Amino acid sequence: MQQNNLRAVEAHPAEPAAVAAGPTGKRKKLFAALAAAVALAGIGYGSYWYLVASHYVETDNAYVSAETVQITPAINGTIRDVKVVDTQSVKKGDVLVVIDDTDAKLAQEQAQAELARAERRFQGSLATDQGLQAQVAAREADQKRAAAQLASAKADFERAKLDLSRREGLAKSGSVSGEELSNAQAAFATAQANLNAANAAVIQASSNRAAAIGALKASVAMTANTTVETNPEVLVARTKLNQAKVDMERTVLRAPVDGVVAKRTAQVGERVQAGTPLLAVVPIQDAHVDANFKEVQLKKVAIGQPVELEADLYGGKVTYHGVVSGFAGGTGSAFAVIPAQNATGNWLKVVQRVPVRIALNPEELKAHPLRVGLSMKATIDTTAAPKAEQVAAK
Repeated sequence: MQQNNLRAVEAHPAEPAAVAAGPTGKRKKLFAALAAAVALAGIGYGSYWYLVASHYVETDNAYVSAETVQITPAINGTIRDVKVVDTQSVKKGDVLVVIDDTDAKLAQEQAQAELARAERRFQGSLATDQGLQAQVAAREADQKRAAAQLASAKADFERAKLDLSRREGLAKSGSVSGEELSNAQAAFATAQANLNAANAAVIQASSNRAAAIGALKASVAMTANTTVETNPEVLVARTKLNQAKVDMERTVLRAPVDGVVAKRTAQVGERVQAGTPLLAVVPIQDAHVDANFKEVQLKKVAIGQPVELEADLYGGKVTYHGVVSGFAGGTGSAFAVIPAQNATGNWLKVVQRVPVRIALNPEELKAHPLRVGLSMKATIDTTAAPKAEQVAAK
């Protein structure tokens, strides 16, 4: 028996080595297969990235936005009525807030009266022009009469002077009496006084005519080359009336666009000043998306490229299609209330994000409405040709 066992062991001396080598070879094959799988996966992913993924850039740092319209009064007044509430949909032209129009009515009536008075004042100026023209003509006649009286006074003076000279010569020879000489001297003095009075009358008549001409010019200056429609004073009064009418219309605040009411603070009875925000109208039908892409993603992005978007509101069930319509003038941090100050010794470089505006398809937006501030995921196809006509339409 012992000899048989010994022979059996000697007949199979390599069996333990073969048994030990079996698991090791299997592991090597498994590792080789795993390495091949990893290599194939790497090649596949690299091919996918080169051929497909590298052509797209995406971000989930995107939000719905809209050009919100602030409703503010243009005049001071007390709110008489508020026609809307928050979340209410309104159409362009719908009445939102009504301001008490008592003061505006009074101002309009006063402006109307001022216009009527200005028109009558102009008509009175035209009549005054005619009266002053008649006065100028009368002063010219007075001046001519004074000139004629001066000529007559000069003739009387010359005659009285000559008579006095003759009588003085005859008085030496005793040919005339002393009484006659005295009468001649008195006549000469009277003629001289009349001449002085005539000279003064001529000067006065000339001054009166000049004064009348000046008054006429001053009056004509207010009406020359104008009518009741083009007179400056009438135009000023009419402008004030138009302003009063505009203020009257501004007592009713209407929706400038279609949209949804938000941030309503207006209350009945509240006294408001011009420019006070009362509420906002959000035109959600014209909403767009502001997508904040990293600066390293924007190398191939251009205006007009197509964009696919998903909203967290609807998830992957709804896909929106848009187009890149513009880039912000700076990064988000550049327009922060407290901009980053990098001129320090302790500085860490941070990848910046640039807001990209994306216009949405109106039909898709109508079918699946969005609200301002909702989160979105945006994917831009950087290989597609820009659609300039779509950008222009937006």
